[in-house]
Amino acid sequence: MSGDWLATDRADLAAERIIDAAARLFAERGVAAVGMRDIAAAAGCSRATLYRYFENRQAVRIAFVHRETRRIVAGLAERVRDIADPGERIVAAMLGAIAAVRADPLLIAWFRPGDSGTAGRISQDSDVIESLAAAMFADADLSDPERSRLARWLTRVIVSFLATPGRDAADEAAMLREFVGPIITRTAPAWVDR
Repeated sequence: MSGDWLATDRADLAAERIIDAAARLFAERGVAAVGMRDIAAAAGCSRATLYRYFENRQAVRIAFVHRETRRIVAGLAERVRDIADPGERIVAAMLGAIAAVRADPLLIAWFRPGDSGTAGRISQDSDVIESLAAAMFADADLSDPERSRLARWLTRVIVSFLATPGRDAADEAAMLREFVGPIITRTAPAWVDR
């Protein structure tokens, strides 16, 4: 079995297998409760092999979050591309992201009591998440630091809704339309008509 894990042409597949095993454990036990020994056992590899791919459990967590963020953003970009109003476009993207996370047991596990802090820290410290969120504003007449701050703020809003949901989906949509939409529209007058 170990020869199979060490084949150089299978490195990406091995890392994905490890991330998949970790994701199942995160959903079953909670993110904070899963250690490297658990991940290695679930992935069917030795701890030494696991450490060849990921230096610690935070690296596994980050790899999982980045992979899933890329997947969600790719789907959302397609769904919101034709929405002309920037405020409505970002509200639709945020509602879509919230719905995608809630619909996936492997993702919503990150927002259980005791685990949401980990998700929040990763989301605010991640260059990948920030750059993907900032890509939503590629046409905006914003400086890079402004685009970055806006992306981090919107990510905080999404994480907040996931950790502490509104009364229902309509309540959340209303809050985003009333408070986030106008800020995006006011922030982006130069690209509203693009």
